[in-house]
Amino acid sequence: MDRFTWRTQVLSNHLNQPSMSSPLSPNPCVGFSPPELSEPFEFDTKEMRKLLDAHNLEDRDWLFGLMKQSKLFNPREAGGRVFVSPDYNQSMEQQREMTMKRIAYLLDRGVFEGWLTEKGVEAELRKLALHEVIGIYDHSLSVKLGVHFFLWGNAILFFGTKRHHDKWLRDTENYTIKGCFAMSELGHGSNVRGIETVTTYDSNTGEFVINTPCESAQKYWIGGAANHATHTIVFSQLNISGKNQGVHAFIAQIRDANGNICPNIRIADCGHKIGLNGVDNGRIWFDNVRIPRENLLNSVADVSPDGQYLSAIKDPDQRFAAFLAPLTSGRVTIAVGAIYSSQISLAIAIRYSLTRRAFSVTPKGPEVLLLDYPSHQQRLLPLLAKTYAMSFAANHLKMIYVKRTPELSKTIHVVSSAFKATLTWHNMRTLQECREACGGQGLKTENRIGPLKGEYDVQSTFEGDNNVLMQQVSKALLAEYIAAQKRSKPFKALGLEHMNKPCPVIPSQLTSSTLQSSQFQMDAFCLRERDLLTRFAMEVSERQKQGESKEYSVILSYQLAQDLGRAFSDRTILQTLLDAEAGVPSGSLKNVLAMLRSMYALICLEEDPAFLRFGYLSTDNVAAVRKEVSRLCGELRPHALALVSSFGIPDAFLSPTAFNWIDANSWSSVQH
Repeated sequence: MDRFTWRTQVLSNHLNQPSMSSPLSPNPCVGFSPPELSEPFEFDTKEMRKLLDAHNLEDRDWLFGLMKQSKLFNPREAGGRVFVSPDYNQSMEQQREMTMKRIAYLLDRGVFEGWLTEKGVEAELRKLALHEVIGIYDHSLSVKLGVHFFLWGNAILFFGTKRHHDKWLRDTENYTIKGCFAMSELGHGSNVRGIETVTTYDSNTGEFVINTPCESAQKYWIGGAANHATHTIVFSQLNISGKNQGVHAFIAQIRDANGNICPNIRIADCGHKIGLNGVDNGRIWFDNVRIPRENLLNSVADVSPDGQYLSAIKDPDQRFAAFLAPLTSGRVTIAVGAIYSSQISLAIAIRYSLTRRAFSVTPKGPEVLLLDYPSHQQRLLPLLAKTYAMSFAANHLKMIYVKRTPELSKTIHVVSSAFKATLTWHNMRTLQECREACGGQGLKTENRIGPLKGEYDVQSTFEGDNNVLMQQVSKALLAEYIAAQKRSKPFKALGLEHMNKPCPVIPSQLTSSTLQSSQFQMDAFCLRERDLLTRFAMEVSERQKQGESKEYSVILSYQLAQDLGRAFSDRTILQTLLDAEAGVPSGSLKNVLAMLRSMYALICLEEDPAFLRFGYLSTDNVAAVRKEVSRLCGELRPHALALVSSFGIPDAFLSPTAFNWIDANSWSSVQH
């Protein structure tokens, strides 16, 4: 048949419909069935939410309601439901404008009342709870507020004294002034000690003079600086009479009340980013900017009118540590925010997997729910268990932070560093897996998970690069080890008390009951941590004997340092989960927590090569762990919907993919 005849026949077949005497048998259309109809809850999700959120549940729900009420929060209908989330299709300029409008709305309704002017644990927990809810809606909004309240505001609160509190805190809380935090520079981020901005003192006028001496000293990535901030905290080297006294913090005005940039200040925009475009990150240059002597934040050090440097802390290292100690709040809020992001993505992906079917396993049989495939369970349920464990870890971090004392400073620094790194890395991995688990629906911005990847990616590097933070953790553990060895005294800090006990012994063969034993799980984690700490100390010591400095010896031992940081973080998280489980009476809730704890512990054993590399587990034991993880996936599967429902995130803050994704994509939705 020539091509012309063939095409004529094809067109003829199209035009002439086939006889109805032998119709094709259509498959029934895919329908949506709410998972609640077939997934009964076997424990009280409200009680589980109380454990997860831990505090201020009524305040949280009040703020969720406030945001749902206003068109500023971009409500839209899909699949018969109303959802609220930022419009990421807006331009950078529009997103920034919407961030400020939302702040004004929340300010008018008293959301920020007492955030800086009320003291005490209850006031601080309320502030953290409301900030977490804001982050569930939009990371840009929470970061913008975090810069203003937790960085600028806390710097004045902790670095400043009464004169600063009286002058600045109320106006900050009311947004009469808008603050930012100028620490990072083009040439120095994590290495704060190396910043190049220089401040001198002019005793003739009683003023400090701030200067950007070179391009690498420009302040960089300063949230709020590009458009809105009127004032900034400037971190700078302080040079008094030719002597560098190290890094200090100053208040400088960068815009007037009308938004005009002040004299001798230059500001440029950092430009479009992969996320957080609702935050106006900027760059600042100071050209011999003069500020009053009183604008030095002087809780740690001061300069007298005649130019004498005054500080009760004579050691420069201790003085520098005192300056950085109050910045812990940033790491706390980042770690907690990362876990709420993981909760959002898992709630969406797991709800979708309980309504989306693919393939049948028998001829003419029904298609199978995604979450009934063992492979899909393995993708999501270990991440769900980790998210639960890290939720309790985040609560632990918050509580030691709000109840902080000088004696707890080291613990808070180490734990916040470890958790900030571990929880943000976990979040990025969870977002990616959940995006893939939603297939093509995960690519749509309205379904949230894709945009969250761009929004939260920055958490791995700001407020401390994660790899650097983990090395700080290992260095702190090394210092404890060396001190204990020198004093010949037992360990009594950072949870290292287990080092005082005999070394745990792992059974040669691991049964299912042994693997689910909390004693075995903690023994395995402690064995890894104590061995890695000993190896790390020995390797650093050996390098020093070969002539290397202690600092460079630690740097060269980075592999063990990273392994040790992970071991410390995993063990500390497991302990917080055990503590939460211990506080729950016997019953279905406790049983589910035990399953989650076992899944968390065993997936950590499976995923960390150190257990096999250093012989803590045999190859047979590793195989047994892997088999048990698979079995636990099956045990957790009936509880999946209840577990994500326990997050307490209102439906409106999830996405259409989590609910009736068929109606949300119907032709009628296009017409609507």
